[in-house]
Amino acid sequence: MNVNHITSKNFSNYGKGSDFHQIFEALGVGIFNLDFNEWKQERTALHSLLRMKSFEIFFQQSIQKKLENCLIPFLDHHASKGVQILDLQDILERFTFDVTSISLFGFDPNCLPYKFDEFSEIDYLKAISVLEDTQFKRHYIPKCIWKIQKWLQIGQEKKNKVAQENLHQFLSKCILYLKGDEEKTRLRSSEDVDESHSCLLKALKIKEGSIENEKYIRDTAVNLLGAGNGTISSGLSWFFWLVSTHPIVEAKIIQEIKDNCLTQEHNLISNLSLEKLDKLVYLHGAICETLRLYPPVPFQHKCAIRSDILPSGEHVTPNTKLIFSLYAMGRLKRIWGKDSLEFKPERWISDRGQIKHEPSYKFIAFNAGPRSCLGKDISFIQMKMVAVAMLWNFRIQIVEGHSVIPRISILLRMKHGLKVKVSKRCI
Repeated sequence: MNVNHITSKNFSNYGKGSDFHQIFEALGVGIFNLDFNEWKQERTALHSLLRMKSFEIFFQQSIQKKLENCLIPFLDHHASKGVQILDLQDILERFTFDVTSISLFGFDPNCLPYKFDEFSEIDYLKAISVLEDTQFKRHYIPKCIWKIQKWLQIGQEKKNKVAQENLHQFLSKCILYLKGDEEKTRLRSSEDVDESHSCLLKALKIKEGSIENEKYIRDTAVNLLGAGNGTISSGLSWFFWLVSTHPIVEAKIIQEIKDNCLTQEHNLISNLSLEKLDKLVYLHGAICETLRLYPPVPFQHKCAIRSDILPSGEHVTPNTKLIFSLYAMGRLKRIWGKDSLEFKPERWISDRGQIKHEPSYKFIAFNAGPRSCLGKDISFIQMKMVAVAMLWNFRIQIVEGHSVIPRISILLRMKHGLKVKVSKRCI
């Protein structure tokens, strides 16, 4: 009820606060750093773009092509070699970065390579996790300390500057690409995507009338890249770990795919229409259950503008910072029942076999109230498409003895990656 009050009922009294902008300075003037009228205008613009039918088609097509031409062949190649250990979290991060880049800029940076044995480290991809670590540490390191580190360019703040430079170099090339200067970018346009549909930032360029404001476009890209890459790869990593350690759940998902997605005319991936994905109720429940237990953004903070009294009775004074843990809320027995720690996709299915919807302030993985996630629907689409394609084609086995624990940061990644063995599934 406190979260409902802060995020919805008394929404106008809770903003980002001055600390937020300093902690998350890498987000610049993007939507996550904005408040009130500026935030409203930006949200309205992005909402209209995300709802465009041309973008929906382009987005779904991008995922299909990347699955067919890269992720599935990549896993098939390694599965055919026998017992090989892969870091599935790293693979998914590369895949979602590519898909997000295609959706934003219209080209594929090929972080997940087409040449199956080449797997080099990529500075601008690594930069995102460095920025996340900096943002998290700025929450608990005294401001005077991290500002001195930033001034002296030592420790985490030095790493942060290098990471920001690497990411900005990549984004500058992306913006040049959007301007049509393909020779300077030296980046190859994805040959497999139908360019008759607009990528998101190209549509934003048209809507705003200009792309000359490079900082605005860059900051918008940083915000959307973080939202579309890290959160999806985090959710998928925890999903595959949970499903692979719950064989009954895995079997039910496979049977549901078999009953609803197979045809004789097309291969499975090409046939993944939105109508068929909507029929995968049990898969939807498994994804929701994953996000309940392992929300990609594990905590949030707000700052009070005026005095307030929370439903629980606590008095809040102006400029008070309130932090609430989505990770903890998803595990509380008084919210989710005595089985709150169990992975039960059935929790999300009604007696009539339909998806059961919970209030956003209870299932808060996509935030709640006016600032609820704009990309919720397309996030589910991407996660379902990847889940169907991978589970139908492969058995994923966690390496024995591998420790799967959260890495404490702004996004809930796995500390030691997700080490797996992949084999072809025979159905």
